[in-house]
Amino acid sequence: MIILLAIGAYMLVVLGIGIYFGKKNETSDDYFIGGRKLGPWVTAMSAEASDMSSWLLMGLPGLAYLTGFGDAGWTAIGLTIGTYLNWKLVAKRLRQYSEVCNNSITIPDFFSNRFRDKKNILMTISSIMIIVFFTVYTATGFSACGKLFKSVFGYDYIPTMIICGIIIVLYTSMGGFLAASTSDLIQGLLMSFSIVVVLIVGIYHAGGIGPVIDHAKSLEGYLKLFQTHDPVSGTAKPYSIIRMISGLAWGMGYFGIPHILIRFMAISNSREIKKSRSIAMIWVIISLAVSVCIGFVGATLSSQGINGISTLSTSSEAETIFILMTQTFLPAFIAGIVLSGILAATMSTADSQLIMVSSSVANNLFKQLFKKDATDKQILLVSRTTTILVAIFAMIIALDENSSIFELVSYAWSGFGAAFGPLILFSLFWKRTTLKGAISGMVGGGLLSITWSLWISKLGGIFEVYELLPAFIFSSLLIFIVSLIDEKPSDEIVKEFDSVKNSTV
Repeated sequence: MIILLAIGAYMLVVLGIGIYFGKKNETSDDYFIGGRKLGPWVTAMSAEASDMSSWLLMGLPGLAYLTGFGDAGWTAIGLTIGTYLNWKLVAKRLRQYSEVCNNSITIPDFFSNRFRDKKNILMTISSIMIIVFFTVYTATGFSACGKLFKSVFGYDYIPTMIICGIIIVLYTSMGGFLAASTSDLIQGLLMSFSIVVVLIVGIYHAGGIGPVIDHAKSLEGYLKLFQTHDPVSGTAKPYSIIRMISGLAWGMGYFGIPHILIRFMAISNSREIKKSRSIAMIWVIISLAVSVCIGFVGATLSSQGINGISTLSTSSEAETIFILMTQTFLPAFIAGIVLSGILAATMSTADSQLIMVSSSVANNLFKQLFKKDATDKQILLVSRTTTILVAIFAMIIALDENSSIFELVSYAWSGFGAAFGPLILFSLFWKRTTLKGAISGMVGGGLLSITWSLWISKLGGIFEVYELLPAFIFSSLLIFIVSLIDEKPSDEIVKEFDSVKNSTV
């Protein structure tokens, strides 16, 4: 009951944030991008908290628990590199370019305005992709909530998953982008507190760092860079260059993740980007390292047969190790606060994703295609309705409690990274990019990502590489080749590009 009260108090806080900011949203610009008023701390923490999601507290520790450093370590390294490059290369220029491009307030807006897409083809395609991929992505957050309440309280998975989804929808639809970003700051800090506390307590109950290292060394391939541990046979398996590249390739996805890019567009001043980058990198490095270590410590505790820490044999079970350690070792009230970290991780991502989908439907599809004279009141009504509908579809996807959070995230991450990532880079850094090239790259990258994961990867060998890498390369080639074949961009587009380039030097 104490744990439940602590979690309930946290939920009331985020609902309060939604109500508070709901009164401050005077226009659709305020609702979708916060009027470009975010400070460096909120920008940094909301970007990273919305990025990591429940995957940081459940997916990554579970992966490390089962197989060791291999997949988890290389993925964490790839994400760290990708985070830095995204902040370094994209953040400042996108902030300035999006404002110059007719004050673009969504990613589809920016693409359409950047290439003077008068027929809104690029806007429509990108909006549809956001709806599809983010619906899948949001489902992972709802799934994490259901697993949390089932593991801790023994409640049925489906009802608790739905209740959590309703709470996320309520504060997101009321408060919009400012509510999501402000709550993400709090949630990011809570996530940091949670993983550090659980790691320290876990190491203590395992007998110290020594036993954790000794146990990891006793498992074949567990700590190797180019081997991985097979939890079924207990033996080491070669960790191929292909799998290592796949892990690193996760970092490429950052260039195309809309709910991170929108934070760059929303910061109050581009001069604050450097400070935000420093804050973000410190948080990311510490969080990813601690998350992987929690998996190692959890495996040690399982091997010691400590009461409350059972042996977890499947990926879905392994993703509950953080919950089991919290519930077993921490006092009830502290456990409630720490377990709220999982809700924080879930909510910080799900709220951002729902805002992105609702903005794409309301601002891009409804206003631009169907009702160009739509009022702010009508746009906000469509946005809130969309939030509810998308949440319902996400709940349907999340009905299977045995689905892996890590796998679901990997599909959506690849889709966005391949469809949007290359185009963001070409849009910002190559003035010769054309509308036809942009459309070709977006469609080609998105389709190959799906095709590769469903069919091509089944061929084995080099085709087992994470689909993001080949799809990202394919998209880049399409943009480059089609743009060269196409007519040069207009003088207006080139002049605008040069003005942004000169201002960011």
